[in-house]
Amino acid sequence: MTQANHVSQFALLKQRRFAPFFWTQFLGAFNDNLFKTALIVVLTFDAASWTSLSPSMVTNLIPGLFILPYVLFSATSGQIAEKYEKAALVRFIKWAEIAIMGIAAVGWLTHTLWLLIVAIVAMGTHSTLFGPVKYSYMPQQLKPDELTGGNGMVEMGTFVGILLGQVFGDVIVMHGSLGIEVVAGITIAFAVLGLVASHRIPVTPAPMPDLRIAWNPVTETIRNLKHSAGNRTVFLSMLGNSWFWFYGAMVLAQFPVYAMTYLHGDHSVFVLLLTVFSLGIGAGSLLCEKLSGRKVEIGLVPFGSIGLSLFGIDLYFASAGYGGHAVSATVALDALGMLAQQGSWRIVFDVIMIGVFGGFFIVPLFALIQLRCDPRHLSRTIAGMNILNALFMVAAAGVAILLLGQGLTIPELFLATAVMNAIVAVYIFSLVPEFLMRFLAWLLIHTVHKVKVIEAERIPKEGAAVLVCNHVSYVDAVVIMAASPRPIRFVMDHRIFATPILGWLFRTGKAIPIAPSKEDPWLLEKAYVDIAHALHDGELVCIFPEGRLTTTGEINEFKGGITKIIERSQVPVIPMALRGLWGHLLSRSTDNLFERAFRKGLRSRLALAVGAPVAPESVTPELLQREVLALRGDWK
Repeated sequence: MTQANHVSQFALLKQRRFAPFFWTQFLGAFNDNLFKTALIVVLTFDAASWTSLSPSMVTNLIPGLFILPYVLFSATSGQIAEKYEKAALVRFIKWAEIAIMGIAAVGWLTHTLWLLIVAIVAMGTHSTLFGPVKYSYMPQQLKPDELTGGNGMVEMGTFVGILLGQVFGDVIVMHGSLGIEVVAGITIAFAVLGLVASHRIPVTPAPMPDLRIAWNPVTETIRNLKHSAGNRTVFLSMLGNSWFWFYGAMVLAQFPVYAMTYLHGDHSVFVLLLTVFSLGIGAGSLLCEKLSGRKVEIGLVPFGSIGLSLFGIDLYFASAGYGGHAVSATVALDALGMLAQQGSWRIVFDVIMIGVFGGFFIVPLFALIQLRCDPRHLSRTIAGMNILNALFMVAAAGVAILLLGQGLTIPELFLATAVMNAIVAVYIFSLVPEFLMRFLAWLLIHTVHKVKVIEAERIPKEGAAVLVCNHVSYVDAVVIMAASPRPIRFVMDHRIFATPILGWLFRTGKAIPIAPSKEDPWLLEKAYVDIAHALHDGELVCIFPEGRLTTTGEINEFKGGITKIIERSQVPVIPMALRGLWGHLLSRSTDNLFERAFRKGLRSRLALAVGAPVAPESVTPELLQREVLALRGDWK
């Protein structure tokens, strides 16, 4: 779907309200992972000179210590992000990062492990403080139609920063006699760069400056989660986000052993898998804006979930067909050698696509939480989600240990994770059918049609309104649904609810059935009552005032039902017109079915023109019919 006045998400990198924040978070993600990876590599390959603990114990301990502050301090960090101005808070966090890296530098240079452990925990605390600020900053600085693109940029920057930090952390300490000294210096340097970037972040007022901070993390966490649970869509989006981190932890944690044992590769093969996964996440995150039509399109979430399962399953089968099994166990393939093996490119493709569809899954969820959450509680909601993320990642480690202990191979673990993802997706989408409904609408307008929305910003982002539109085909409501940034309650002829697919779709979307007074006067009156309740609750309601599909392509007379609706509910009315649907297979055109099927062609062009709001006191059926006819023009 395209819209007028489209501006690329990359243009945000030229604007002060986004660019300094983007580079601050990118440099932070890079520095975190450079330091953490360097420490893990050093303690893996030179453990004896640092500690008596085994390398396997240390490599599992360090990530655990980094995650620990998320559990302990997220509740407090969410409150801090609500109470204080965000630009100043980010600068404080960046000053803390410089101090932490200074402590780490002393640890590196003096060979003192406990100082490095303190720095790991402190960096975890630093990231815990930054997380709620990071995701609550964007809704304050970006417009609603920029949220998907902005989140896509941030997710891309985060994962590329993580990737580069891990690669550089590994390369620096593994090559050269001064590797440790270089790490000590470079982490301080990048912390300083992050501070410099943060000084350009514009003032972003605190949503709740009078908030009294509750320092008990347990009670505050419970309070946060209870508050979030009150908004069903937001809470299930939080759980969906945490599930993605469960899925990612299950898969990524296996890459080192998978690269060595199943792909018969050296360390460069592990780096290759990590690289293509991170680039996949970045590509999927950036594609979200284009695929969503610059709005928060939660229809991408089921699409992402389907891809995570399909390519996770295929990774299991691709592993079985990998030609590297014929390589002698004494030979460790490098990345180029692994890519020369039969079936290797299928494995790489699967890993990339898991990343791409992961981006489709995660970016709309973040944007939906930002859009639907109470702005005064957003930072605390993000903090609560960070706790859930940490718990889900810990659970992923436990499940992986349990399944591997039961004799599953790593490819079988990939398969089990993909199947679990499918089960969880079906469960979540059954609880919130809006996700699946939007996916079906999104699928229609991205496979069969190419839709241009004209003046889409006239569809109100919040508050009650009645949308009125010409009625051309059985898919009119689906096209309008896909164009809207928020859910719509459609008023539909009761007979359509008896059709197998469309009936389920509209029941799922809480459409309001209506019947003529001669046919069912009780249902007619109930429809008016349901419409009044929906408008009282601040929802959008869409009606087709003609009362039936056109049989000629022309707009029929508008009925008087709109007058009754506005008499009960004084809300604005938004006229809209569909263009290009006449002659569609699901219209009532009498032309030959075969000709109609091929006349439009694949990816036929459609348009939805949105008019200026009409004040309730000016609404008449005749005025609205003239407005819709003018919007449609000659293109039927």
